[in-house]
Amino acid sequence: MKTQRKIAKLISPTPVSDGAGVKLNRLIATPTLDYLDPFLLLDHFGSDNKDDYIAGFPEHPHRGIETVTYMLKGKVTHRDTMGNEGTISAGDIQWMTAGGGLMHEEMPVAEEEGLSGFQLWVNLPKKLKMTKPRYQEIKADKIPVYEKDGAKVKVIAGEVGDVQGAVTEIYAEPNYLDVTLEPNAEFTHPIALGHNAFAYIFDGSADFDESGNFAHNPRLVILTDGDFVKIKAGENGARFLLVSGKPLNEPIARYGPFVMNTRAELYQAIEDLQNGTFVWTEEKEVVTA
Repeated sequence: MKTQRKIAKLISPTPVSDGAGVKLNRLIATPTLDYLDPFLLLDHFGSDNKDDYIAGFPEHPHRGIETVTYMLKGKVTHRDTMGNEGTISAGDIQWMTAGGGLMHEEMPVAEEEGLSGFQLWVNLPKKLKMTKPRYQEIKADKIPVYEKDGAKVKVIAGEVGDVQGAVTEIYAEPNYLDVTLEPNAEFTHPIALGHNAFAYIFDGSADFDESGNFAHNPRLVILTDGDFVKIKAGENGARFLLVSGKPLNEPIARYGPFVMNTRAELYQAIEDLQNGTFVWTEEKEVVTA
């Protein structure tokens, strides 16, 4: 018998400042929720006031993780030491696998429409911590859409019905969906048993357990384990991210932009950064079984 996932925990965002002074709301990587394996961080950034975001995220390092940036409005320019560069705007996705190490910058572009979007950090398993960095940039018109019975789903990763997501070959086997529901519409979606899952409601409200109790935006909904989720929008509709992934169940050693398995590996990352040998090269790649 299939088991429906329900609400395990509701979390309100924590206002923080990051980068060079970007104001944002943090949902994962807070005292309330430090980590939801394999998800390390979730930020909702955005403002109509450019002073809240224009300083951006100047060049900084990453090792051992993947960063996923999804834009709702505005533009952000990316550049990294692997030679990747580009600008993402409304509806675009950037999935960057930092692997063994790179330096990158993410700088907003000041425009009248303001800025809004999300950044998610996904942990890498031990065997991929030091692999070659990888960059996927997918424009909005290349992200497939599933529509049925008042639900419109942008399938960033994973699948909905017979619609395959735009981002592929990711170890955590993630589902990353941007779901819009018309008023009172319902959406049922299978999620692999044992995978961790959450929804982030950023517009409207939704009922996750057929109780008639609606979670209102902005809220992070941590879901219990199960085989599927059934979500009903409130009277004003709902829009939310629905994200799930395979937990790694590995030890974590974390320091800022570095996420490894041991403290020794963290110290090595810091030493590499200090002596100028941080950025990945083929000679340094380590892939363990």
